[in-house]
Amino acid sequence: MGRWMELNTGQPWKKTCWQKPETGKEPGLRPGLRPGLRPGLRPGLRPGLRPGLRPGLRSGLSPGLTPSDLPTCLLCVCLTGSVYCEEVNPDMTTVPALPRETAYLYARFNKIKKIGTKDFADMLTLKRIDLTGNLISEIEDGAFSKLSLLEELSLAENRLVKLPMLPAKLTTFNANFNMLKTKGVKANAFKKLTKLSNLYLSDNQLEAVPHIPESVRTLHLQNNNITEVSVDTFCRSNDTYYLRPRLTEIRLDGNPVLLSKNPDTFTCLNVLPVGRYR
Repeated sequence: MGRWMELNTGQPWKKTCWQKPETGKEPGLRPGLRPGLRPGLRPGLRPGLRPGLRPGLRSGLSPGLTPSDLPTCLLCVCLTGSVYCEEVNPDMTTVPALPRETAYLYARFNKIKKIGTKDFADMLTLKRIDLTGNLISEIEDGAFSKLSLLEELSLAENRLVKLPMLPAKLTTFNANFNMLKTKGVKANAFKKLTKLSNLYLSDNQLEAVPHIPESVRTLHLQNNNITEVSVDTFCRSNDTYYLRPRLTEIRLDGNPVLLSKNPDTFTCLNVLPVGRYR
C-alpha cells in the first residue's frame, strides 16, 4: 500500500504519490541480496574462509565423517585446474573425486593404498598426477589408459612391486623409493613412451636396467641391485657407430655393477654414468 504526502514544490498545493518499495527489496539492490553482501558470498562468511571451516582448523569435519562423505573441494584446495590434497586429515585412503576440469592433481603424503580403473576414468584433462608418499601397493591395469594428455606422473615413495601400463605421452615418470623388481617391470614398459625425457627409478630392487627409450635425457637408477650392464643396454653391439647424444645424465651409483665383463658398455654415450664399477 502507498501513502499520500504533500510536497511543497513552489507550485500550487497538490498531492503526490510516493510508492513504498516492495517487501524484501531496497532501491538499487538485486532481488534476494542483502545490503552490504557481495554476490557469491554467503551471509556470515568471511572472504577466504571455506563454509564450515573455523579459523585455525584444518577441516570442518564433524566427528565420524570421512573424506568420502564430503566434496573434494571442502577437504582440499581447489584452484583453477589444480587440486591440492596433501596430508588430508582425517586420513585419505582412496583417490578423491575430482572436478571434471582438473589438469593437475597433487595428492601427496596421504594413505591411498590402491588405484583402480575407475579412479581416473572420466578425468581426460589431467596433465600431471603426483601421488608421492602414499601407501600404494597395487595399480590396476588400465588405471591410466584413458589419460591421453598426461605428461607427468609421480608414484615415488610408495609400496609398488610392479608397474602398470603407462600413458604414451608421458615426459616425466618418477617411481623412486618403491619395491620394484625387474620381474615387476615389463620389458616393454617404457618402449612405447617416445616422448619420455626423465625417468627416475632409484632406490628400488631392480636387478637389471629396463629398456630405455631413445628420447630419455635423465636416467636415475642408483641404489638398486643391478650387477651387470651389457653392451646392448645403452648401445648396440652390432653397430659400432651408434650414438646416444640425448642421454646426458645417468646415475648407477649404489649398484654392484661388474663392468669388466663388458668394457664397451658405455662407448655410445657422451657422458660416463655416475657409479663405482668393478
